Amino acid sequence: MNPVTKPWIQMKNNKRGFGSDNHSGIHPQILEAISFVNEGHAPSYGTDDVSSEAQGLFKQKFGAQAQTLFVFNGTAANVLALRLMCDSFHSVLCTDVSHLNNDECGAPEILGHCKLVPLPSVNGKLQLADLKKSVVRRGDQHFSQVRAVSITQPTELGTLYTYEELKEITAWAKSENLFVHIDGARFSNAACLMNKTFRELTTDIGVDVVSFGGTKNGLLFGEAVVILNSDLKKKAPYIRKQLGQLPSKSRFIAAQFLAFFRNDLWKDIASHSMRMAQELRIRIEGLPQVEVLYSTDSNAVFVKLPQAWIKELRENFFFYVWDEHTFECRIMTSWDTQIEEVHNFSQQLKMISEKAGELRL
Repeated sequence: MNPVTKPWIQMKNNKRGFGSDNHSGIHPQILEAISFVNEGHAPSYGTDDVSSEAQGLFKQKFGAQAQTLFVFNGTAANVLALRLMCDSFHSVLCTDVSHLNNDECGAPEILGHCKLVPLPSVNGKLQLADLKKSVVRRGDQHFSQVRAVSITQPTELGTLYTYEELKEITAWAKSENLFVHIDGARFSNAACLMNKTFRELTTDIGVDVVSFGGTKNGLLFGEAVVILNSDLKKKAPYIRKQLGQLPSKSRFIAAQFLAFFRNDLWKDIASHSMRMAQELRIRIEGLPQVEVLYSTDSNAVFVKLPQAWIKELRENFFFYVWDEHTFECRIMTSWDTQIEEVHNFSQQLKMISEKAGELRL
């Protein structure tokens, strides 16, 4: 091979699978947008025209009062949101299965300067009755004061809060003078499936801050913290800087979101990944010893499998074991999942199931 054309990076173990929508590549239209803004020079730290245009587009989506700050990753988005809402003596109510509680390595407490209060979830969702029980000892200097509620939409289990559930929790939070945060790493999936605008699901019902995801939805990297409560805006840029999340070349994040929203690409990405998840569920539901769990409202299918099957399945299709005790597994689709991959995975699972049945006879 000519040395000039020889690949200088070799991808190893890059077989496609169902591990996470983080595993997928960049959507071609979004990659094109990155390349387009790579021409020439532009002002830094969000003062460029591309960043301004993207911020204007978020205002169109969420309302004129929306302030949008770009950060590098989801952990930073969540931490920044909590810092805006809470002082060090405050606490935040979330579910026991939330990303905040289980997958941020203590960042909300260390960098967010607040205490998390995990509540038992039902199908991944907070229950209003449990929230009400948790607002206690107000004014007690010995007790962390509840200041906010964090809702994950869609939930970690791939389920959705209904519009009525969102309105009910938010209305109650407002009556208790609590802030409402949405952890929306896959929020576009929720908006697509519910056939609601981003504004209807946030601003119009009283949500204060949204961690709006990009990386899991075809972007290279980058999330947006959308601040809807005007009282929280003034300090936001300074806290972002202190957290080390002010991008110098902000245009490379902003351009991705411009492409994401252009011609409703976000809907195409969301609808495809969710359609593949539904297709996968239909093909494996009812197989002997295969227990499909929860409703498949987003782009994840949760299934409980016999432990002995998992190694064989993962030789060809990687996926995560969600619970090492029950062998509950998460099968996740993405914007680039192909129907052939869904078919091949379901066929292999069917063959393993049939073989196990024959051995039992």
